[in-house]
Amino acid sequence: MADDGSAQVQELGRKLLTAFHGALRALKLYPLENSAVQQALAELHGLMIRVTETEGTAELRVVGDFFFLNETRLRLDLANFSTFGAFATTLGDHGVGAVVVRKGVKGTEWAAFLSLMLRKPGADDPYSTFVGRLNGTPVEHIDVEPAQDAAELDAEEEEAMAAAKRTYAQSVKVAKDVLGDVRLGRAVNVRKVKRAVQGIVDQVLANEPSMVTMTTLKDFDEYTFTHCVNVCIFSVVIGQRLGLTKLQLYDLGLGGLLHDIGKMRIGADIINKPGGLDDDEWAQLKRHPTEGLLLLFQMGGFADVPYRQMLMAYEHHMKVDVSGYPPNTRERKPALFSRIVAVADGFDAGTSVRSYQYDPWPPDEVLKEMRDNPRRGFDPLLVKALINATGVYPIGTLVILDTLELAVVSGVNPDVNRLHQPRVRVISDSMGVPLSEPISLDLAHIDPATGQAARQIIKTTDPQKYGIRVADYLI
Repeated sequence: MADDGSAQVQELGRKLLTAFHGALRALKLYPLENSAVQQALAELHGLMIRVTETEGTAELRVVGDFFFLNETRLRLDLANFSTFGAFATTLGDHGVGAVVVRKGVKGTEWAAFLSLMLRKPGADDPYSTFVGRLNGTPVEHIDVEPAQDAAELDAEEEEAMAAAKRTYAQSVKVAKDVLGDVRLGRAVNVRKVKRAVQGIVDQVLANEPSMVTMTTLKDFDEYTFTHCVNVCIFSVVIGQRLGLTKLQLYDLGLGGLLHDIGKMRIGADIINKPGGLDDDEWAQLKRHPTEGLLLLFQMGGFADVPYRQMLMAYEHHMKVDVSGYPPNTRERKPALFSRIVAVADGFDAGTSVRSYQYDPWPPDEVLKEMRDNPRRGFDPLLVKALINATGVYPIGTLVILDTLELAVVSGVNPDVNRLHQPRVRVISDSMGVPLSEPISLDLAHIDPATGQAARQIIKTTDPQKYGIRVADYLI
């Protein structure tokens, strides 16, 4: 199972987490003898027996925003993301990083163990308090392990960030080469493009936050190329939330990377024109989805005609009600992958400095506009998937705290009920004086003295207003 990652393992892992959450919820609401509680405990026990009988041990571990079952990372989707986040928060409150269940576990052990999870965590040392309480129960086959300490996590994050940097830099270079070859009419090295997309997918699956962080590298001079890579990344992130397979994520990512390839057939003076376009220029720009479809149809190097990628290039500006462009003469609905790319494209474009957009919107406002304004034409379910991935305040957002300190959002809270409480790096004091070293904070952390969060976000603000390059505090 450790190296499997099959659909069967994924399904069993998701069922286990759902059963944990369901049993905790039932115990919280009803007495132990209640039939709903007994049924929830029996379901959890039955699933654990299935794992321990074949594996000997079942280890459920949470690392950052991810769950692992015996080393297999579990993919989340919209249907269970809230459940998983709530369970992760419960473990984190007790300082627990993993629950380890050994073969021979008895059904009677679950009520005692889960009741401890529902108790108020120890104020000074939650993990030691929990272990002490656990040792005082008849539980014999269920153990816990502590959450990884800060030093260990920092080392892992540093390694993941280094890998993400390499993947991102290589992908931008590939995008630059490919688009340059298309503009000059040269043959495209499709194998190189596929390898770049595979690298992005693998990195997102291994450490999603590190790749999302890379998208904060908003380079005005390289916008065309970084935008293609960012759309690829955000598309894969959304696809993962929907539970797509790895092969489907490759197809989706390839379409994301090549979605704007048709712009290489539009004059650079139009693409890079500052200010608004006149009617003729706008008509030419709106040709790029059709040009993209034709270019991909004619492109050699694919084993099969890239129909999915052609559709993504053609439909990503079409809007869900087909009121966008290109215009349609018959009834149709943009394909799922096209709607995903449209959301990824809209978010990255809205948060980037471009030739005609020197004042991009704050990321949270872009997401709100995409979600709440139907005239934008985005699929609201897919926007929700992106928000679940990025949080209400996406990584790289500059925020003002209630202490009047400036901070850069550095991580997403895995609990969807606490998306407004991300991890941040405080970069200035209340007077606006930059700190010599940023201070990392989890805004979901509760101050034991007050029972309230120590700091809260009161508003977002524009980094350019302060001359801040947020990527300097993240990468």
